[in-house]
Amino acid sequence: MRVLMMTTPVPTHFQPLVPLAWALRAAGHEVLVAAQPDVLPLVQSAGLSAVSVGTPFHCDDLLYESLPAGTRPLTVRPRPAPGMLGHYGRLWMTHARYLLPEYLSLARAIRPDLIVADPLEYSSLLVGAVLGVPVAHHRWGVDEISTPARSAVRPALAGVCDRLGIEGLPDPTVLLDPCPPSLQVPGAEPAVPMRYVPYNGRIVLPPWRHEEVERRPTEPAGTRRVAVSMGGTLAVNGVPFVRQVLSAFAGMPGVSVLATVDERYRAELGEPPKNVRLIDNTPLDLFLGSCDAVVHQGGAGTTMTTTTFGLPQLVLPQLAYHFGHGDRIAAVGAGIAFDTAAEQDDPALLRESLAALLFEPGYRKAAVELQAEMARTPAPDTIVADLERRHRGEVD
Repeated sequence: MRVLMMTTPVPTHFQPLVPLAWALRAAGHEVLVAAQPDVLPLVQSAGLSAVSVGTPFHCDDLLYESLPAGTRPLTVRPRPAPGMLGHYGRLWMTHARYLLPEYLSLARAIRPDLIVADPLEYSSLLVGAVLGVPVAHHRWGVDEISTPARSAVRPALAGVCDRLGIEGLPDPTVLLDPCPPSLQVPGAEPAVPMRYVPYNGRIVLPPWRHEEVERRPTEPAGTRRVAVSMGGTLAVNGVPFVRQVLSAFAGMPGVSVLATVDERYRAELGEPPKNVRLIDNTPLDLFLGSCDAVVHQGGAGTTMTTTTFGLPQLVLPQLAYHFGHGDRIAAVGAGIAFDTAAEQDDPALLRESLAALLFEPGYRKAAVELQAEMARTPAPDTIVADLERRHRGEVD
């Protein structure tokens, strides 16, 4: 098959699709990724062929430009009401409109047999409908947004569909879901389960990893290790918040911490507690095997990667789909989530919650059960075989 992969211009939106792209290539299929310049470095670092479409999108600038100085997203944009989730599709509806001509021109030139895209890339559905090509949408993880967002943008794209000669924005031909079924939002749109394979980026192993990936001999027996990875929070006025999170570990007996903090933020962050070691941004799958719990903001990649390691999670959502990940991790008993700034800014509450995750066995038990459920879902190569059968017309 000739496969065209399309993605919204956010690197973390494309990362979960990389293992499927590798599986398609390994099965002998052609894979070409169409992406804006924002995503091309990630695509190339993953060893995939790409074509540049459009101009840089600078999504972070659009999302955070209205933040008052010194505030992080959650403090001015609290958790949205359930009825507002569909509004997240508006940005990507506009994006689809202005890039559609380029995508159509490219697709007509390469004549794909299959289009694979993330669930907010609406151009994929339009291109697939015009050319009569099946479209597979690939979820990132817990997904309470994509279905209401697609419904919300459908009326606004009706005029575009009329001009293209198609009867409205279609649903994807197949929906692929790397989230364990019990973790997914109850009542979510039916999808094909697919095992999550971590891809957190590419790196030359740093020297500290050889020391830290196994328990340090200097650590007392029974020491629990926690990874802290707050994603892009630091970049959006988040240094004071991360400082508070790390302060919760001060003096905790029998606990050591590995916190991913880019060098440029460390002077402002200041000296961390003695049991906290700051490390550069490093793919989580390289060191979570030596950890006992993870603190993060609820990003899909971090949530799903932590789940593959069977670790309890403390989720501190900051925006958008972060809240759904925190909700579901807490609902299945594999962690704790706080979705208000007041809770997240309370070091005593964080400290109490961390102690519970580390020393109360129920959280680890639920996390390991979730890990086992994920391991039972079909691997990407099995999904590729299913897509091949669909291409041959053997699956309705």
